[in-house]
Amino acid sequence: MSQDLTTIARPYAEAVFALANETGKLDEWAETLEFLAAVARDDAVADIIANPAADHDHKAALLLDIGEGRLSEQGQNLVRLLVENDRLAVLPDIASLYQQMKSEHDGAIDVEVVSAYVLKPELEKELAAALKQKLGRKVRITSSKDSSLIGGVKIRAGDMVIDGSVAGALSQLANELGI
Repeated sequence: MSQDLTTIARPYAEAVFALANETGKLDEWAETLEFLAAVARDDAVADIIANPAADHDHKAALLLDIGEGRLSEQGQNLVRLLVENDRLAVLPDIASLYQQMKSEHDGAIDVEVVSAYVLKPELEKELAAALKQKLGRKVRITSSKDSSLIGGVKIRAGDMVIDGSVAGALSQLANELGI
């Protein structure tokens, strides 16, 4: 998420979160936003969204047709508002910010773990338990593999980043040596 897009997306995410919280539909809105974000990430749809020659009615009709049966009236209104304000491109950022707000509301935190090798489920559970104790919140882990780390892991939980990778240690050593 770039800082500019986050700044643009934040008011929309906050407004949707306030509405969802007020109406008791936090989970429904999470699903709606994730669906819309997936649609906006699709290459063909993203090309249309980014095309200045495509008019607003065409963009709105496209998303509403794709979401037919999946979008509530309020979800459809959100699509129309985003089209009107030329903000469809920030749908993935809105969904991400909304999920962060929902996690915080639920007393949970999403943790991203990147490791040089695929983590076994037992290790993920141990890591989740340790992070829960350290952070004092429920932890939801998503893990991915990045062989460029050489070994170890990188953990990102909100603004906190723990780089325990071999690549990170080598980079730090190079900085200290002025290389």
